[in-house]
Amino acid sequence: MSAELMHRNIERAQKRIDETKESVSHGAMRQRYHFMAQAGWINDPNGLIFYKGKYHYFYQYNPYYGFWDYMHWGHAVSEDLVHWTYLPLALAPSEIYDDHMRGGCFSGSAIEFDGKLFLVFTGVTNEGKGFDQTQNIAYSEDGIHFTKYEGNPVLRAPEGVPTPFFRDPKVWKHGDYIYMVVGASCEGKGQARLYRTKDMFHWDFVNVLAESRGEWGYMWECPDFFKLGDKYVLLFSPMGGGERTSVYLTGDFDYETGKFDWHGSGAIDWGFEYYAPQSFLAPDGRRILVAWANCWDWMPIWKDWGPTYKEGWCGHFNIPREARLMADGTLQFIPVKELNALRETPRNYGEMTVHDGEMTEIEAGDGVAYEWNMAVDLKKTTAEQIKLCLRCGEGRATVCTFDLNKAEMSVDKNNADGWSKGRSRSTLFLKGKDSLDIHVFADQSSVEVFADQYGISHSMNVYAPNSQDRNYIEAVGGQVEVTGMETYGLKKVM
Repeated sequence: MSAELMHRNIERAQKRIDETKESVSHGAMRQRYHFMAQAGWINDPNGLIFYKGKYHYFYQYNPYYGFWDYMHWGHAVSEDLVHWTYLPLALAPSEIYDDHMRGGCFSGSAIEFDGKLFLVFTGVTNEGKGFDQTQNIAYSEDGIHFTKYEGNPVLRAPEGVPTPFFRDPKVWKHGDYIYMVVGASCEGKGQARLYRTKDMFHWDFVNVLAESRGEWGYMWECPDFFKLGDKYVLLFSPMGGGERTSVYLTGDFDYETGKFDWHGSGAIDWGFEYYAPQSFLAPDGRRILVAWANCWDWMPIWKDWGPTYKEGWCGHFNIPREARLMADGTLQFIPVKELNALRETPRNYGEMTVHDGEMTEIEAGDGVAYEWNMAVDLKKTTAEQIKLCLRCGEGRATVCTFDLNKAEMSVDKNNADGWSKGRSRSTLFLKGKDSLDIHVFADQSSVEVFADQYGISHSMNVYAPNSQDRNYIEAVGGQVEVTGMETYGLKKVM
């Protein structure tokens, strides 16, 4: 009976998608190459995996309208991380542990085990005693149609962890065990708790993998744990972490004790719109991250989430990024090479000098969806600031500033579109460096700016109309010496 109920709920949701997807597809703010759902609301990426020759994206999904509510799992597949085919919904609320209008099937992950594709997800319900979050299992023979395990939940919040703060399981295999890290809150501080199993259904607690001392917020959402080079990496999105939307910790790990000894940390992205990243292994061994292009701290659900809800949708994913370990222990997050397939109308500017007070227009595709890659000679540059003025028009612009005197990078979208607000900032550490690399990906409703060997990125949503299609580089307080610059238009694939 439970399987029949989930099947009916999936059919009902699919009917709603089919009724609305055509009109939603014509929305003026729809992204051209960033992944989106066909209609409705999406947030966290879930269950990212390369399985049976294809990349799988599962995602937090409300198929009924462009606001957060009643979570399902959407599903899409790709052979190249660029072109996506939508599949039937994987999960819908249907059980006592996940069937609630302000709950449902929350975030989780996927793993291949015993010839099947398993999904591990948080079920959220409320039976009158507050929200209860538990960890649950679903599995599939074909990777498309899923059955929830009759013995769910397989894991409940332990003593000391409030039931509304125990969620987002991420699983991986090591040796004879499947391991799971779960985000939690304990005594008002964020935690990542480690469990393991041999059969996917019976889980044993190992240890508190890592926890906050107060500096990383009160709840760790969407934790992820993996080995990169000779180090281990823990990712999470801290609630109550201020401007920290997604962070990483690097260090050493002992599977015998289940304890993570971290001694390095950093921001995955400094912008306002990068949250809940999840990683997976590509078949060639690359560790790839995908995140939700928004953040609860900046736009709480009781406020306006932007103009796209009027078009019947809200939410997209940031471009996929490959994580690499640098010699100094910090991480790079590099746009995946598959994005090169989007390029068209290339333009090579070569070397150029931008003089003090001068704004030089840069042609990049149609000025809306484009890629802009450049390098600056810091030894010959005398400017105090380098400014990239993006998506300009009608008196508006998103302004990215590289302040060479203050060693700071910022992205200001206070005058970007008549709706967005805020200015993100990060340190720009240039000591001993001869050049500065800058890489921009712009789309219909977003701007992602990378710099300093991809050690810094700022992701911003910008709801600018097509009339804002001019882009400039400006020198302030001296001249800027560009040693190489190329731009591309980027094809529409969504």
